[in-house]
Amino acid sequence: MTPPPGDPSRHGIAIVACVKNEASYIEEWVRFHRAVGVRHFCLYDDGSTDGTFDILQRVLASQELTVVPWRMRMRDERSGEFLNGQTIAFAHAILNFGSRYERMAFIDVDEFLLPKKGRTLEEALRGAGDFPNISLPWHMFGHSGHISRPAGPVCLNYKMRVSDPMRQNLDASNFKCIVDPVEVTKVSVHHFQTRSYGDKTANDAGVVVPKKKRKAAEFYSADFIQLNHYYAKSIEELKEKTERGWSFDGSTEKYRNKVATTIEYIEANVIEDRSMLDFVDKNGIDLGQ
Repeated sequence: MTPPPGDPSRHGIAIVACVKNEASYIEEWVRFHRAVGVRHFCLYDDGSTDGTFDILQRVLASQELTVVPWRMRMRDERSGEFLNGQTIAFAHAILNFGSRYERMAFIDVDEFLLPKKGRTLEEALRGAGDFPNISLPWHMFGHSGHISRPAGPVCLNYKMRVSDPMRQNLDASNFKCIVDPVEVTKVSVHHFQTRSYGDKTANDAGVVVPKKKRKAAEFYSADFIQLNHYYAKSIEELKEKTERGWSFDGSTEKYRNKVATTIEYIEANVIEDRSMLDFVDKNGIDLGQ
């Protein structure tokens, strides 16, 4: 793709996410990210019917929210494989909205961008300098002993995560990215390319490597920003998640098997991580629950 031109007044950070029926969780997610300095939320709606966007319109001002209807079901004619609706949504967001922002983050509603240095994401991003493509490794959280959904915010209830985020596992080891949208030339869910640096990416501390080397242990850093992925939640919620299936996965059985093996791996390799709890308490963040 050809990057969009930057507006002279562009500033701030936008989050781009695909959303479907997240009424139970989305208020906490937007309240947290707004509190750490996110300027705008570009949300691609896959036919939500549970009042998700009623909540968003109550919590966010009109200038903070863009909603794009996004019922994405297309197959490649030759292979029969589903096209990745997330990837196409991310490209759409960059081309149509990217010129307004200095940074865009591409995450899901169960993922939280936690500043580790500074009070805001903009302060935390200084660790990576001006590099246009930052890769943040998943810190995968499991059940934390919860059978049913506990009261209160997700990000405060779950404290047990995979001990080594860089240990290779097919579905529990990956990255999400924060990019300069006016530099992006190639898009996927977990990796981007830029016109100045090709497939090179930086960690949150500014260490730059080619894509093929970012899974090396020495690339790991969460000194400035930590990406918390609350993958499982309670046992009952995980069951509901697998029964719903994933909007952009063509095979329900394949998705259920993937979730089962992923949570098994997480639960076998956990440590306690209270960094989110400490941050919220220290900064008095109101999560709305």
